[in-house]
Formats: sequence, structure tokens, C-alpha cells
Amino acid sequence: MPMTISAEQQEQMLAAARAAFKNAHAPYSNFKVGATVLTERGTLYQGCNVENASYGLTICAERNAIFAAVAAEGSDMTIKAVAVATANDGPCAPCGACRQVIFEFGPDALILFRGQSGTEQMAITKLLPEGFRL
Repeated sequence: MPMTISAEQQEQMLAAARAAFKNAHAPYSNFKVGATVLTERGTLYQGCNVENASYGLTICAERNAIFAAVAAEGSDMTIKAVAVATANDGPCAPCGACRQVIFEFGPDALILFRGQSGTEQMAITKLLPEGFRL
């Protein structure tokens, strides 16, 4: 069952994600993304995408925020929710790699992102129905 968060927490997370994309390093795609992770401890962590000339070394905003949460709280950190925002305010659900990493640390996580018709709220299990953990 996905986590639930208040409307106030949702707006706080989306605002923090919007602030985070301002620090993105996206000289190749010009697609700046920010993300905020809310952990079960109630702490928010932000991340932005960081591109590299060797494209495979690029890191997404969501994983950047998740890894900051793990660095701060340890490997038993649990994600309650993730919010994603883009500079161009276009649709932007987490990519497949990010979905798997979210699932690893938050199998009940709620994901907030811009969809085709506005802000979407979706359980990670809907975005990644066959996620796995070892």
C-alpha cells in the first residue's frame, strides 16, 4: 500500500524539487531536473541531474537525492515519497533506472511528478509493477 502525505508536504516537496533543478548541470540536453526525497524519518533530501560528456556517467536528479539520503541516514533509510520537477515544466516521470532505485529503498513510496495533464501522484509499484529486491 503506497504511503500518503499531506497536501502541505506535497507542495513543500515540489517546491524543493523546483529549487533543486536550478543547480542542475545539463549543458548537453538543456533538460534540468530536480528531485526531493522524503524519508520515513521526515527529512527532505534534494538532488538535481548532473550530465557528463560521457553520457553514461550522467546521474538523474532522483538517484542523486536518494544517494544523498542514504549517505545521511544509512542503508536502512526508507523512502516515503519522491517529487520530481523540471525547468520547462513538462511531463517527467522517473526513468526506469530511477524507478528501480526508488523501489529498492521505498517499495511503498508515493511519486509526485508532472504528467500530461498536471501533477500526478502514483505508487512506485504502478510505475514499476515488477520491481525487485534481493
